[in-house]
Amino acid sequence: MKLQQNTRLALFSLLEFAADPQRQIPAAEIAQKYDVSSHHLAKVLAELSRVGMVQSVRGVGGGYRFIGNVRRLTLMDVIACFEDVLPVEGKHSEATPVGQALTSVLSEIDAIAKASMSSITLETMLRIVERQQPLGSSLAPKPKPAKA
Repeated sequence: MKLQQNTRLALFSLLEFAADPQRQIPAAEIAQKYDVSSHHLAKVLAELSRVGMVQSVRGVGGGYRFIGNVRRLTLMDVIACFEDVLPVEGKHSEATPVGQALTSVLSEIDAIAKASMSSITLETMLRIVERQQPLGSSLAPKPKPAKA
């Protein structure tokens, strides 16, 4: 399954926010980390805010923060906000036995991908991300040491 850039940005952003839900992260910080336009990312974050996955906090020290449920929000929930997840309608070449067989196989693959994306929560993704990190590092920033 190939995802559009908006969908990928939404997933990257949500994982950043969900890693530390109490922290407000500026869009510019995420845009810089993933080397994307802040303007483009702002459109994606506006949609995530509209559907209630993140909250926008304005002003100095503002940004966005995660307000969803990491145990319930799935990859498919996010993908469905940005992608057409309905089956692709048939074409005239599918009137042939070969076309019908290919359509059948591709539909089955699509159904498996959708089922997989529907079963993977943000919590699961955060665990996968942690396993990918070098020892001692984390997706969430380390707390700053207290001043003595």
